[in-house]
Amino acid sequence: MNMTINKLNYRKKSGEGMIETRKLDCGTRIVMEQIPYVQSVAIGIWVKTGAVDEIKNISGISHFIEHMMFKGTEKRSAKKIAEDVDRIGGQINAFTGREATCYYMKTLNSNAEQAAEILLDMFLNSTFDKTEMSREKQVIYEEMKMIEDTPDDYAHEEISDLIFKGCPYEKSIIGTQSSLKSISQATLKKYIEDEYTRDSLVISIVGNVDMDSLCRIFDGKLSQLKAEKLAKKFYNEEYEPHFKVKVKDIEQSHLCMGTRGISLEDDRYYALSLLNNIMGGSMSSRLFQNIREQKGLAYSVYSHASSFANAGYYNIYAGVSHDKISDAIHGIKEELESLKKDGITEDELHVAKEQLKASYIFGQENVNGRMFSNGKNTILLNRIYTPEEVIGEIDAVTMEDIRKASALIDDIEQYSAVIVTNKKCDLKKIVRS
Repeated sequence: MNMTINKLNYRKKSGEGMIETRKLDCGTRIVMEQIPYVQSVAIGIWVKTGAVDEIKNISGISHFIEHMMFKGTEKRSAKKIAEDVDRIGGQINAFTGREATCYYMKTLNSNAEQAAEILLDMFLNSTFDKTEMSREKQVIYEEMKMIEDTPDDYAHEEISDLIFKGCPYEKSIIGTQSSLKSISQATLKKYIEDEYTRDSLVISIVGNVDMDSLCRIFDGKLSQLKAEKLAKKFYNEEYEPHFKVKVKDIEQSHLCMGTRGISLEDDRYYALSLLNNIMGGSMSSRLFQNIREQKGLAYSVYSHASSFANAGYYNIYAGVSHDKISDAIHGIKEELESLKKDGITEDELHVAKEQLKASYIFGQENVNGRMFSNGKNTILLNRIYTPEEVIGEIDAVTMEDIRKASALIDDIEQYSAVIVTNKKCDLKKIVRS
């Protein structure tokens, strides 16, 4: 194939390497970061499909497909896939999110083409054997039970459902037992045909390899997929707080309090990320110091801000004694009220910037981390960010930017809440009182 017909869409320098985005002849985008000093390569096949694309009766199908991709192809059994990955010293995995699914492998530079061949075989030639499907459903049923039996995981799942009630992000990634049970081989194959299209894919490669050779491999194989998928309209109900109490025979109560946040492209994204670090992202954070160190109410207390292509949320978690629920909520409210009344200090902002930059750079110092960043940004935002650009955005955040971000999270009246505890309680009354 003449590689000159693969259109070079974008190129930018990143530190000592170079990031290029090409559109292959088949229509799929491929983002490549050449790093000359590494001896490993990470290859990821990203698909812009996840829980947000599913209808209720097949909820969890994206996650189920991800599992089934490892269960055998026309020429490889599940065991043979594992053996062939081991044979090239590879590490293979996958994950499903609300908006995207990713299949990826890390291996030595010298084995890049073999890794691409294995990934493509799984991606394009999986047989989805009915017996294997039945067996894997049992595995996922156990995964569902594990979440149900892990109260902090359950609380996190439920708070996002409450916050996104009425919009696609409320859909469960794992689905339900009834929805999973209803997924047939024909349903699964039809979903792949409709969602795993060439325009919904992004190939992300990071390492010191022959990128043109890998482009030829992917271009030649992916052309068998359907060209385009139907566009879906994003819908979004106006947010209003909701509350849920789950009673279980457990030794500790697990509390999540959250509210709507912002999308990945919002101008306040980096300011909210820094504010989250100040509020509950580290051992020196306000929530940790108040709830754990000063009041001794929780072993684990933290916050996180999650953003997606069209929405986001902010969540505070605490694991506390059953008789300390009100005290913990009061402590959280104290910190929100203090944020609203007094804001933050210049020193807090400086420390948060250093922490956020360090966390980001640590994640970028391996090929997998860069592959994830490049793939996610390309598939969700249609652009890439170099580490230098991200660091620049963090450094540019001002106190005024923080003030604007604070308005997103400092009003307790806008918080939903979930608690898993040992007896019924009026959670709404406790939060609002």
